[in-house]
Amino acid sequence: MDPQALVDAALRAREHAYAPYSKYRVGAAVLAESSRVYLGCNVENASYGLTVCAERAAVLSAVSTGERVVTALAVVTEDGATPCGACRQVLVEFCRDARVFVAKPDGTFRETTLAALLPQAFPRDSR
Repeated sequence: MDPQALVDAALRAREHAYAPYSKYRVGAAVLAESSRVYLGCNVENASYGLTVCAERAAVLSAVSTGERVVTALAVVTEDGATPCGACRQVLVEFCRDARVFVAKPDGTFRETTLAALLPQAFPRDSR
């Protein structure tokens, strides 16, 4: 898939973000091994610990339909921030070397990898 298309999907997902407390809207799109794209947006809660990040929402959406391998992720934030540590670890569970496109609302993005973002992750097979 074209990286810009994945970023555009994340931009669309961001429109649905529920962020009444922080006003920090995030959208994400994950590309699964099946070539299907799954979307997610952040959903805040008055009890901040119950907030769900866009990246995890997208991964959980993919997993809930039977996907087990993620090959790429696009995330759109107000300032081009990368996924948080919890999201990075959840992503590692489904693909250690996923391509990650970090974008801003204007659609510009930069590419990195999940391995670069979380070089010493808990491995999936550590159970």
